[in-house]
Amino acid sequence: MVHISINEDRCTGCGLCVEACHEAVIGIRDGKARLLQEAYCDGLGSCIPVCPTGAIIKEATDRQIPPEPSSPIPFASNRAQWPVQIKLVPLQAPFFEQANLVVSADCCAYAYGNFHQEFVKNQIILIGCPKLDAIDYSEKLGEIIHHNRIKSLRVIQMEVPCCGGIEHAVCKALKNSGKILPVTIIKLSIEGKIVNG
Repeated sequence: MVHISINEDRCTGCGLCVEACHEAVIGIRDGKARLLQEAYCDGLGSCIPVCPTGAIIKEATDRQIPPEPSSPIPFASNRAQWPVQIKLVPLQAPFFEQANLVVSADCCAYAYGNFHQEFVKNQIILIGCPKLDAIDYSEKLGEIIHHNRIKSLRVIQMEVPCCGGIEHAVCKALKNSGKILPVTIIKLSIEGKIVNG
């Protein structure tokens, strides 16, 4: 895996990297930039180009996420509709009728081994990434909720800070839709465990 490394001798503590970090894993401690939560670092390095002294670099690490136990029986997808991306799904569609709607950060399907069985089967699933898509999904989700008879909403997100955008978008969309629906928020750890919900 790749993560960033901060050279303390070169760091001036200017804080530009803190502002650039989408994962909120860098902070200033004792006048120097520090990697506060290495496990949440995505390794993309948005902090690197803003560092005026070149104190931040990417480096490989031995940290590994333990593999999921292998399943001897392959299974088919439980997906009920297509497309699944928030950006691509239509505002109105027959599959939304009386749907239990799941809005998920797209990383969740890869982090949680039983994602299809628990969160996709008998549900309508919409996925997106507020960090990579760099858009506010709330307007489109609000239109979907407003124009369709949705029964319930379930939000699945990782516990990393950027995933909070999914929850925020769903809550704002629900408010803007003028409807009242039951909403469940489920957070997953980067190790693939449910940490609440």
